[in-house]
Amino acid sequence: MPQMHLPGPKARAVVKRDQAVISQSYPRSYPFVMDHGSGTEVWDVDGNRFLDFAAGIAVASTGHSHPKVVKAIQEQAEKFIHISSDFYHPKWVELGEKLNDIAPFLDNAVSFMTNSGTESVEAAIKLARHYTNRSQFIGFLGAFHGRTMGSVTFTASKPGYHRGFYPLMNGVVHAPFPDPYRPFLEIKSGEDYGETVVRYIEEQLFGHLLPPEDVAGVLVEPIQGEGGYIIPPAGFFPALRALCDRHGILLIVDEVQSGMGRTGNWWAIEHYEVEPDIVCTAKGLASGMPIGAMLAREHIMTWAKGAHGNTFGGNPISCAAALATIELIEQEYLQNAREMGEYTLDILEELKIRHPLIGDVRGKGLMIGVEFVQDRITKAPAEKLRDRIVDLAFNSGLLLLGCGKSVVRISPPLSVKKQEIDEAMFVFEEVLTIAEKEAHLIHAA
Repeated sequence: MPQMHLPGPKARAVVKRDQAVISQSYPRSYPFVMDHGSGTEVWDVDGNRFLDFAAGIAVASTGHSHPKVVKAIQEQAEKFIHISSDFYHPKWVELGEKLNDIAPFLDNAVSFMTNSGTESVEAAIKLARHYTNRSQFIGFLGAFHGRTMGSVTFTASKPGYHRGFYPLMNGVVHAPFPDPYRPFLEIKSGEDYGETVVRYIEEQLFGHLLPPEDVAGVLVEPIQGEGGYIIPPAGFFPALRALCDRHGILLIVDEVQSGMGRTGNWWAIEHYEVEPDIVCTAKGLASGMPIGAMLAREHIMTWAKGAHGNTFGGNPISCAAALATIELIEQEYLQNAREMGEYTLDILEELKIRHPLIGDVRGKGLMIGVEFVQDRITKAPAEKLRDRIVDLAFNSGLLLLGCGKSVVRISPPLSVKKQEIDEAMFVFEEVLTIAEKEAHLIHAA
């Protein structure tokens, strides 16, 4: 695919206007200015076509502007747009019933509707403290849970998320996340590395720092997102569940990015055959409409009327979009995520053979990470190479995002077609080849 001259004049004009009136705290990756989209294809304001393999950070689960989702939004908007949480509306209840149907635990699931992932996490923090009457939590290094004050305290993927905001919420201790590609702790012979991390929590954190009887919950991503699309070993969650059970601690899973069919199951935690106590969801729930939810086992959701609430949570238009999204995922895209994920991983494994700067390829469903290294022996992260690949891909009509220190995430809509994957992977290898040659020339100089 030939490289474009980006951004175009209309896009440059929008970016210039943006700089004058919009907070520059937003982490814009490159100057893509969207005009419209359909499925996996998007077009910018200058008419340039792109394949969206970021899906708005894994949000556009059914693709851009799916007709069934658009119709659900339009039909609800014609009825009414808002009624506050002081009252009731049918779509809210229908969505709660549907979330109960697909919740990753056998108990009845009660939902608190939110507007975003970070708000879902905040609700989980409050509920865990209220239910357990305990104040302390365990999070994990590399985690991303949001940027509001409670959730950003758990976030530990980049120091920039904390810089300038101390003191953060009191009562959070971080443990290493079990990254099989970059193990941090010494592993005992025959021990699963996930079990090693849980043993570290038991022996070191509980043994020296944190009384387990004061811990309300463990907050964890089943697959780390911003931290690098890291998939923990098979033994991690069973051991963590057992640890929580021993000490009366709630297991809270952040499925904001990994949930809603992204990994080929409704929830990533289901790959580990472990039931959590609380689930946080958002991103892919409504194909781009702002909504999230915090789901908890019925016996945990015991707080009193007025203990927690919001104005816009359970917005009727967002609920309608979520119901249409869940139906589409259930009928078509859950299976498609499994099949297209396997197909993409096979292609990437072949690319790894041809390109030695690919250190690791990992993923479940359409939550796939490609980690770049300076060499496979030291595994030193190749951050500049990764950034160059993302930039070159943009200029070649492919939208990608990085994560971790040197990972490119492959997270297209769950509706992605095989021919779109073929086109995207062709572009990906082309720009990877260019970036590798540039890196070699710089090193030689």
